[in-house]
Amino acid sequence: MNPKASLIIGIICISFSPIFVKLAVAPPITSGFYRIFIAWLFLAPYCIYKKQLKINRKDLLVALVGGVVFGADIAVWNLSLVKISATISTLLTNLAPVWVGLLSFLILRKRSGVLFWVGTWIAIFGMIILVGYNNILHLQFNIGLVYALIASFFYAIYIMITKGILRRITTVTFMFYNMLGASVFLLLICVSQHNELIHFSTSTWLCLLGMGLICQLVGWITINYSLNYLEATKVSIALLSQTVIAGFWAMLFLNETLAFKEIAGSIIVLAGIAVTFLKRKSLSN
Repeated sequence: MNPKASLIIGIICISFSPIFVKLAVAPPITSGFYRIFIAWLFLAPYCIYKKQLKINRKDLLVALVGGVVFGADIAVWNLSLVKISATISTLLTNLAPVWVGLLSFLILRKRSGVLFWVGTWIAIFGMIILVGYNNILHLQFNIGLVYALIASFFYAIYIMITKGILRRITTVTFMFYNMLGASVFLLLICVSQHNELIHFSTSTWLCLLGMGLICQLVGWITINYSLNYLEATKVSIALLSQTVIAGFWAMLFLNETLAFKEIAGSIIVLAGIAVTFLKRKSLSN
């Protein structure tokens, strides 16, 4: 497949995720579990048949721990989706690159450069517009916004943990163990919270199946495929478009609308995130 076409297909696939979560009449964390588990269930036979399970102990640990963090990211993001609009929730989870830069600076003492900080402040300014100046002053936050920010932080941790592992093992091998770790983690949470796991309507099962096959399996396989051929910076910036596409699906399928301040804030946040990627591009040059 053409790498650019593969990337476009992947972005469209993952943009349906918040729509499926909102349409599924199931607990948010249960939806997250089935998203990962169904994808793993369909990937496992291929990995076994093609003998793609070989992995050393260190990479296995990274894949499993990364899976747990990814599971936490999906769980918290799904919780945010039942509290706020699909567009805003998806937008805020895309703040992960900003967290990565901040954590790299604070923990690894890695110099981030001027453009990263410019992009970060632009994104923060957009957040202030999005949330509302008075709400920030009075510490009045919608819990859905908080969940989305926590989800973006988890995804940043996931990126830092799994960075570089695909240089040592194949994509499908990594996804097999990564999704296995995420599935077990989310199942344990569902059981501990006594969440319903079986008795759903046909429409809910179709949504769960769509999440697993379209969003998780096809979406991330096509995106990872494109990363083998396209510049990572360009792929990262292109992935921001999922917010716009998810917003379109939300208007079409969920009848969601955004206020002017939400639209303006969203555009500014996206611009800020894009600037942080451009900074990374300048480093690679």
